[in-house]
Amino acid sequence: MKRILAIALCLVMALAIVACGNANNTETPATEAEYKLGMGVVVDMNSSATGNAQVDATVAAVVTDADGKIVACRIDVAQNKMDVTGGAVDTAKTFQTKMELGDNYNMAKYGQSMDWNGDGVVKEWYDQAKAFEAYVVGKTVAEVEAIQTQVVEGAGYVIAADEALLTAGCTIQITDFITAVAKACKDEQGMSFKTNATFTLGVAANTTVDAATVAATAEADGTVAMYSDMACAVVADGKVIATLNDAIQPKITISAAGEIVETSFKGTKRELKEGYNMAKFGAPNVEGGTVLEWYVQSAAFSNYVLGKTATEIDNMETKLVNNHYISVEEGLLSAGCTMQITGICDVVAKSANNAR
Repeated sequence: MKRILAIALCLVMALAIVACGNANNTETPATEAEYKLGMGVVVDMNSSATGNAQVDATVAAVVTDADGKIVACRIDVAQNKMDVTGGAVDTAKTFQTKMELGDNYNMAKYGQSMDWNGDGVVKEWYDQAKAFEAYVVGKTVAEVEAIQTQVVEGAGYVIAADEALLTAGCTIQITDFITAVAKACKDEQGMSFKTNATFTLGVAANTTVDAATVAATAEADGTVAMYSDMACAVVADGKVIATLNDAIQPKITISAAGEIVETSFKGTKRELKEGYNMAKFGAPNVEGGTVLEWYVQSAAFSNYVLGKTATEIDNMETKLVNNHYISVEEGLLSAGCTMQITGICDVVAKSANNAR
């Protein structure tokens, strides 16, 4: 019996030595996988009406794998409203996205009439958006575009027809979700990246009232210009490994009675490309330099900040030139990004901080 115990003890000790030896060896890293980050924006001003100027901008970010399947999705909406009763405007107004509002969006509190799956519960907007984000994981763009919908009788809302999505609590209108996610999947200006690390994805939007905003008078119509910067970021080990940024400049013309005279939106700055005309009309902020189109400068910024943390991006140093706060970093300037970057730094950093 003692001999058997001795042999068993020797075997245990031998296995322990082998295990220790293996633990001290550096394992071969897993093969890097290829991914692509894309972003899509859908702008809708149809909710604007007398007394209310409104821009609903849905922004979606997706990461797709080498087979074109979605591995991560994030969605938010910048629902920007301004009271224009009597042609007045509020140039100091501030905004929050639906995700930022969280429970204060009050869908669960006031949206009981939207219990369209009949389970007696109406979830908050952010819960419903997250349910949609999870639902599209594993789908291709074709499958996203083919998501079946139905119109709620008497309400006009276009909601999901798939029982799985309804059961998950997503009973809100999803048409702009579908369009924005599909645009993100097809993003020709998306950023490809490789990694074997676990990563997270974030999206963000910041809105400000532009100086073009003026009240209406009896002599002239007014303008509401609620401009938004958008960004998304993939984060691994606390650093940005892929990012994109974009911006929208919609305008709403109002009368002295607060009526909506006209709405105007030509596309995001990335979508407009040369049509944004920065190269044609922009003044060079660097002596002897040329002015590249906005989307080219945006891409240069995205590439430059790879490997930085959200804090490092947010704290990038700038200098005032021609009333624009441009970078002081020669690497970014020589890459052709000579436009104002304060808003871009802020929203890219926020998207990295929002990564989950």
